[in-house]
Amino acid sequence: MLNPGTMILLIPVILFALSVHEYSHGMVAYRLGDPTAKYAGRLTLNPLSHMDPLGTLMLFLVHFGWAKPVPVDPSYFANPRRDMLWVALAGPASNMALAFLSGLVIRLMNTNPGAVMALSFGPQLATMVILSLQINLALAIFNLLPIPPLDGSKILYGLLPPEYDRMIYNLERYGPGVRMALVLFGMLTGNSILWAFIGPFVGYFSAIFAGV
Repeated sequence: MLNPGTMILLIPVILFALSVHEYSHGMVAYRLGDPTAKYAGRLTLNPLSHMDPLGTLMLFLVHFGWAKPVPVDPSYFANPRRDMLWVALAGPASNMALAFLSGLVIRLMNTNPGAVMALSFGPQLATMVILSLQINLALAIFNLLPIPPLDGSKILYGLLPPEYDRMIYNLERYGPGVRMALVLFGMLTGNSILWAFIGPFVGYFSAIFAGV
């Protein structure tokens, strides 16, 4: 369980990570010809525009969560199947980019940790950067899981040939329930199936990006 001080530092990290994730979806869709997100006021980094109450609560409770999906209308795309893949990939890619930048900052801080800790806000800054690395990696990898309505299911749809469309549609019926069941199982038992899969990837990329 996180202490209150760390929880306070976690709030802006999570809100920024979610906002960048959803903004990236909307911006790529807009660049590909779909103005739906723009008209809905979602081409913004304002976290209030992207917050899903349950998804945000889950992030704080079990460190897995989601934001309110950006509306996308594939009928605007020249190639809906291909372009939806790029829109879906944009969210996890943006979180990986933020994790990479956080890792670079950690490496810079490690070159002279004494100077960082000498700052009045040094310990808080170090904690926030580490949290940013971990949260963004967890968000990116979690969203790449091929469980509807996560981004991974849309990426899978774009990669598979059309004869698998019915399988994807069937997954979409049960995907949200499966996602919540996995989250609740981890909460109730203390043994997260999701983290058992995601954790090693977070550790692996943390070592690559930050050297820790």
